[in-house]
Amino acid sequence: MLMKYDVKDIKLAGDGALRIEWANQNMPVLNRIRKRFSEEKPLKGVRLAACLHVTTETASLMQTLKSGGAKVTLCASNPLSTQDDVAASLVKHDKIPVFAIKGENNRTYYRHINAVLDIKPQFTMDDGADLVSTLHSERTELLPHVRGGTEETTTGIIRLRSMAADGVLQYPIIAVNDAQTKHFFDNRYGTGQSTVDGIIRATNRLLAGTNFVVCGYGWCGRGVAMRARGMGAKVIVTEVDPLPALEAVMDGFTVMPISKAARIGDFFCTLTGNINVIRKEHFTTMKDGAIVANSGHFNVELDLVGLEKLATSRRMIRPFTEEFTLKDGRRINVLGEGRLINLAAAEGHPSSVMDMSFANQALSIEFMVKNKKPLAKQVYPVPEKIDKQIAKEKLAAMGTKIDRLTAEQKQYLASWNIGT
Repeated sequence: MLMKYDVKDIKLAGDGALRIEWANQNMPVLNRIRKRFSEEKPLKGVRLAACLHVTTETASLMQTLKSGGAKVTLCASNPLSTQDDVAASLVKHDKIPVFAIKGENNRTYYRHINAVLDIKPQFTMDDGADLVSTLHSERTELLPHVRGGTEETTTGIIRLRSMAADGVLQYPIIAVNDAQTKHFFDNRYGTGQSTVDGIIRATNRLLAGTNFVVCGYGWCGRGVAMRARGMGAKVIVTEVDPLPALEAVMDGFTVMPISKAARIGDFFCTLTGNINVIRKEHFTTMKDGAIVANSGHFNVELDLVGLEKLATSRRMIRPFTEEFTLKDGRRINVLGEGRLINLAAAEGHPSSVMDMSFANQALSIEFMVKNKKPLAKQVYPVPEKIDKQIAKEKLAAMGTKIDRLTAEQKQYLASWNIGT
């Protein structure tokens, strides 16, 4: 029986294999897990449906899961994030069914999600919760088969916790995003570097001396603000939460409402996980030539419908750069259709960062497979033991050693009556 898959061009597999090999060279923790999985086969026979960005780093994770004995299928978690050569390589060289084409329309996107669900998964691995949402709304007949899952992103975890609070989540899910070895590094350093990389690749504009507006000062926003400042930009932060807003001020950034920032910004990047952060009324006050991007999970952070209504014309002036001309002649440039700019125009997070994120994914799935206690239908943190194990292995791979507590220090920390 021929394996079912849907990729752009299977002939791209050779190029994809080389790029996957390059990524693997800088993913030591996941490589160690793969070696152990190959020997122990902890996932033997497990059916796993994954909806992730189809990149070289994701390919390494898929290879690891298959090495552990899992029957894996993969689709894209974003229409513009797929690397077509990587998708082809996974199909041809790893015999992993992949359903992902860069630039696929919304209909194809959901057809691909349904294709991976056709294996009747026992576990899911999601990035944004579209897979889980589809499973709970359109493919409910499959829910009795599902034992657990993992979620990669802040946006997905928000959706899943909402489902759990409403009592509709039908199986336990581990919030990989909340692991310290994930959000401290992936969200801050990975998103920071790759977002700025994507903006520069799409525009070839100089950041130094410009006003760079970062909407949202969570871990991803912190990373982008840090990197934009490092490139010489004057960074402005917009927020709705007083705590991260105060942190941004203390970190040396200018904080103001988006209504004010819209008038002076040269670059804008949303990273909030919320809807319509930059709206029609903000586009009307922007400078001629303003550049607008998004690095939150979905393109809903930008009111693109409102911008379309304001525009008298629109054109693709560069790859991944669409120019909207307003009635008064001002031009607003939207990057990557408002989707994740670090994946639309660039290659996503560096492999050394995704090494830790995907190590969390692999070990969290192993934990759920081996877990004998039934888990409630809610969202769980990554077990602390896994988080610390990954940090320890990453340090070892980097050749970095740390101290250990002495017996006296352990006793002191465990006591309440030693005092000063």
